[in-house]
Amino acid sequence: MNLPEPIQNLINALSRLPGIGPKTASRLAFYLLRTDSALSMDLALALQGMKDNIGYCQRCFNITGAGRELCEVCTDGRRVDDLICVVEDPLDVLALERTGGFAGKYHVLHGVLSPIEGVGPEDIKIPELFQRAATESIREMILATNPSMEGDATAMYIRQQLQPTGIQITRIARGLPVGGDLEYADQSTLLKALSGRQVMN
Repeated sequence: MNLPEPIQNLINALSRLPGIGPKTASRLAFYLLRTDSALSMDLALALQGMKDNIGYCQRCFNITGAGRELCEVCTDGRRVDDLICVVEDPLDVLALERTGGFAGKYHVLHGVLSPIEGVGPEDIKIPELFQRAATESIREMILATNPSMEGDATAMYIRQQLQPTGIQITRIARGLPVGGDLEYADQSTLLKALSGRQVMN
């Protein structure tokens, strides 16, 4: 049975979202069909409002309100200017901000290097990071890319390129999560935890 075109179009659109396969997209589409039309309108308006009213900071490339040149973090005078944390995407900024433990500023790459997928330095915000390193007085740069093959490759590339600048390049620590059990940790996580051990004070 062929579905009516509007429903099929919605299923196709929803299934292009990350983590949503055809079955979930179908369930969501039929839920929206059954529910009050106000929910569908609210969803449509929220999506349109997000696209119309959100932009990117011209310095760090984090999200900000449309029409604003700099984001809230970049304009916050209480933040440390010479400490930059490099992350893959804006969600990483939100995660770090929730900790309340970072007082520096950010640089959002909007991706990672991936030669297999044809993503090189010029395809993400690496040239802009190097420009900041050349023009701003940066004391330390924390590379907080994800602990994946692509994240590690991106961090290595940035470190190699910035080594001659004299900026201290650090990498976020890795290891066991709080509350985790050794017996359930994989070999790679255990090795990282051992190599990143610290002196107890």
